[in-house]
Amino acid sequence: MADKNDYYDTLSVQKSATDEDLKKAYRKLAKQYHPDANPDDAAAEAKFKEISEAYAVLSDPQKRAAYDQYGHAAFEQGGAGGFHGGVNFDMSDIFESFFGGDGGFGDLFGGGGRRRNAPRRGADLQTNVQIKFEEAVFGTQRDIQIQSNETCETCKGTGAKPGTTAESCKHCGGSGQERVQQQTMFGTMTSVRTCGICRGEGKVIRDPCTACRGTGKVRASKTLQVNIPKGIDNGQSIRLSGKGEAGDKGGTAGDLLITVVIQPHRHFSRQGNNIYLDVPITFVQAALGEEIIIPTLDGEEKYAVKPGTQPGTVVNIKGKGVPNVKNNRLVGDLVVKLLVTVPTQLTEKQKQRLKDFADEMGDEYKNQKKNFINKIRESFK
Repeated sequence: MADKNDYYDTLSVQKSATDEDLKKAYRKLAKQYHPDANPDDAAAEAKFKEISEAYAVLSDPQKRAAYDQYGHAAFEQGGAGGFHGGVNFDMSDIFESFFGGDGGFGDLFGGGGRRRNAPRRGADLQTNVQIKFEEAVFGTQRDIQIQSNETCETCKGTGAKPGTTAESCKHCGGSGQERVQQQTMFGTMTSVRTCGICRGEGKVIRDPCTACRGTGKVRASKTLQVNIPKGIDNGQSIRLSGKGEAGDKGGTAGDLLITVVIQPHRHFSRQGNNIYLDVPITFVQAALGEEIIIPTLDGEEKYAVKPGTQPGTVVNIKGKGVPNVKNNRLVGDLVVKLLVTVPTQLTEKQKQRLKDFADEMGDEYKNQKKNFINKIRESFK
């Protein structure tokens, strides 16, 4: 017994630990190393047994007193502590002391137990839908086709051939769990694990359904009509409750998540609930002013360009943007940038007229570039 770990160290508690301290420490470690949480992990199983043995001793006042006085020797044959024959305990009793349950460790993993024969919610499905820029603004409908595991109509999800039923597992009595006893130097130790016959289902199908091969589900294609709301943005998702994978053992179906991908527009762009548009105007329109037509997603708007409008002037047209997806009464703006276009091909006559225009404007107009550079230089002095 000299190579046996100290029970207090095994549970990571001090020797002065209270009963509540021991219970919390054991609960935490048992959850971490339980075989159901570490399938096919021999090291975790050994650790689980070790902490269970430690708790079985330290949680018993008489055994703890003997251990504190004599150590592991208290439980050896003929030990000074008088506990001849070792320590005999059932781990299910420990679990029941925690949870008052069936010894199956259920509530330790989240309340009520997670037995495989209990109803289970179906998995969520995810797909994408591509829509146009305008459809994202005004909303639309789409038919979406998806592949999913649906409840078998032949057996109604039971997995058994019509006219037959699944039988209760005789090995575990329909519980889905079996108790295994092992002899250790501490006596007989009983653990609870998933039934190896029914694999935790609690039932055995002797005559499986040929349509689903006993699984209770079949792969099927289905078409769903999806309403895409006004104002939805690129990358946002629509959740259709209950349109995912079918549940197990009467569990509810999962959800379908549809991610929206918006095609870019040739002329319009979007930021939040505002739409942005560049509108070209001529030099003459910018200088003299003129009424122009500004295109929007739902028609046209007239706008009076003011005389002397500068390149890059921004104009907001209220209520011509994108509706708020949560409140359609809140609508963004159409933000228009006026771009003054410069002609690239001029006749000699046109060039001369522009030169005459510049001369008539005087030196101040012609020296604008020079004056601007001088201002920049002054800013560095």
